[in-house]
Amino acid sequence: MRVLLTGHQGYLGTVMAPVLTAAGHDVVGLDAGLFADCVLGPPPADPAGHRVDLRDVTAAHLAGVDAVIHLAALSNDPLGSLAPELTYDINHHASVRLARLARDAGVRRFLYASTCSVYGAAGGDELVAEDAPLRPVTPYAESKVRVEDDLHALADGDFSPVYLRNATAFGYSPRLRADIVLNNLVGHALLSGEVRVLSDGTPWRPLVHAADIAGAFAAALAAPQKAVHDRAFNIGSEANNVTVAEIAAQVAEAVPGSQVKITGENGADPRSYRVDFSRFRAAIPGFDCAWTVKRGALELADAYRKHGLTEEHFARRFTRLAVLRAASEAGAVDDTLRPRR
Repeated sequence: MRVLLTGHQGYLGTVMAPVLTAAGHDVVGLDAGLFADCVLGPPPADPAGHRVDLRDVTAAHLAGVDAVIHLAALSNDPLGSLAPELTYDINHHASVRLARLARDAGVRRFLYASTCSVYGAAGGDELVAEDAPLRPVTPYAESKVRVEDDLHALADGDFSPVYLRNATAFGYSPRLRADIVLNNLVGHALLSGEVRVLSDGTPWRPLVHAADIAGAFAAALAAPQKAVHDRAFNIGSEANNVTVAEIAAQVAEAVPGSQVKITGENGADPRSYRVDFSRFRAAIPGFDCAWTVKRGALELADAYRKHGLTEEHFARRFTRLAVLRAASEAGAVDDTLRPRR
């Protein structure tokens, strides 16, 4: 298929593009380029693509496209809380507009990168499945719920949206993010010798490697329509439902000499949930996640050492909020976070 991959110069898109290409698809990227320089290691080889803000996509960008994989978004909770109106503008309104343009252009499959954060205040001991009540606690998660609802209203026999609710991502990508939990803790352990946890360590988190997310999207793209049409799927593995304290312990093992310090200074975190991932395995026989938290921590530690991670780069280049603040201060983006030309 000819696949439009939004966010192809992001953390997940940089891993996903070569997976899709290896599966035989013709990949076209679409990205504003805000995080294109957030590179650790050799520069990645990007597919050909459009340098355009998601809010400025036109019908011409969808010409000849068979499927859309939509990753592009303001992509974490602190950023969403800083500018909630922009989060809804980009993550919600622009995403639904893209889907309408895609449907009108004859695109048949629309894979949407949602999140397990939609279950944010689930609590309890039971595994959360896709039909559980959605309790988002941040503008980022709320925007994902709204998009799912609006895409459902667009679904018909020709236009087939699929909602892939990714667990919290981890793992090395040539375009790194340091503001997600495992990546962050491994970096701090290497740079400071301390695995510092600001919560009390008790919240549950479902984790999934970036490569497993890429594999899941490739599998959903190739699946029969009846298996995935207008359905939500949790993406991850039950084995990677872990507490923050357990994540910290795995990091300490991956970085010998580091010490776990659970400060609790941020108090109790309302986002705590364990997730059931069986629906996707049932829909896509043969699919399963390959990466464990332990293996991912070791991979990250090796990559950080190999590519010379520094404290400055860790705090500035690989933290989304810091990158956007720096771009704003330098005049590279306007007040709406659109890149200036």
